[in-house]
Amino acid sequence: QVQLVESGGGLVQTGGSLRLSCAASGVPFSSIAMGWFRQAPGKERELVATIGWSGRNTYYTNRVKGRFTISRDNAKNTGYLQMNSLISEDTAVYYCAVKTSRSTVYIGTNYDYWGQGTQVTVSS
Repeated sequence: QVQLVESGGGLVQTGGSLRLSCAASGVPFSSIAMGWFRQAPGKERELVATIGWSGRNTYYTNRVKGRFTISRDNAKNTGYLQMNSLISEDTAVYYCAVKTSRSTVYIGTNYDYWGQGTQVTVSS
């Protein structure tokens, strides 16, 4: 059974930091890509960042580039999203997802398994 469990969300003030974690089980985590997505109330789901299986290849949406860092520890089957300089526009439910196929990482529907989401709220 595949499980992706996010943690680390919460309430933080503008300019603060949070580190999200995504613990995976039931998948060959060390050989597959993962991504972080977010969805704010009334808005469509947005791709935030992706990371290849080795950790060498990463992608960030322009909205978070320079503020967020995606990483992974394959020995622990865990992925991370370090979020710094948070702003109110970052408020959303954040989801991790993994993709087992060779399809593009930029499309959410290509991801096979999703976590339950963790709420991030940035207050001014």
